[in-house]
Amino acid sequence: MSNRVKNVLSIAGSDPSGGAGIQADLKTFAANGVYGMAAVTALTVQNTMGVEGIHLIPKKFVASQIDAIFRDICVSSVKVGMVANAEIAREVGTTLAKYKKVFLVVDPVMVAKGGSPLLDKKAIQSVKDHLLPIATIITPNLPEAAVLLGTSVAKSKEDMVNQGKALLCFGSKSVLIKGGHSGGRTSNDLLVTEKDHVSVSYTHLTLPTNREV
Repeated sequence: MSNRVKNVLSIAGSDPSGGAGIQADLKTFAANGVYGMAAVTALTVQNTMGVEGIHLIPKKFVASQIDAIFRDICVSSVKVGMVANAEIAREVGTTLAKYKKVFLVVDPVMVAKGGSPLLDKKAIQSVKDHLLPIATIITPNLPEAAVLLGTSVAKSKEDMVNQGKALLCFGSKSVLIKGGHSGGRTSNDLLVTEKDHVSVSYTHLTLPTNREV
């Protein structure tokens, strides 16, 4: 049984360029030897230069996608990304709350890499109320952590530690603050739990585009 391939569900938006959303999640799952599945919350028109349009999936249809997977397949873990608005965030949280034993990663996607908003302001409280309390781990980047806490972006490791501890108060068991927005070629991330914190650093990878040809 321990050698059985794990099944991981991504609940997120679709990125046709493949650099984010369910496309990126499915590639990551495959690269790590797990079977990936996806429930789509939104369709986007985007590429490496930015987001040009967003089409939301009805919240009940999102919930139906999730329930259909759980009815048929043994889900090991769930990763929640872009939920787009308060109604979808609430529906996803309410639906996942029924499946209490699943390892849940919540990536509170709020802003695209190019700066376009992917989560409206009314949805932030819904994410706090319905997704963070049931998460095993949440993975905000530096700006997202600041938005969730209503404070300024962390400028130092000490700031990141303090914000990580504050984010734990929303209910998740652990917090991974991603430091990729701090500038430079290295991302300095910080994992915070109730008992400790650990720093993790890695080098950024850059996708080739037509602009670089």
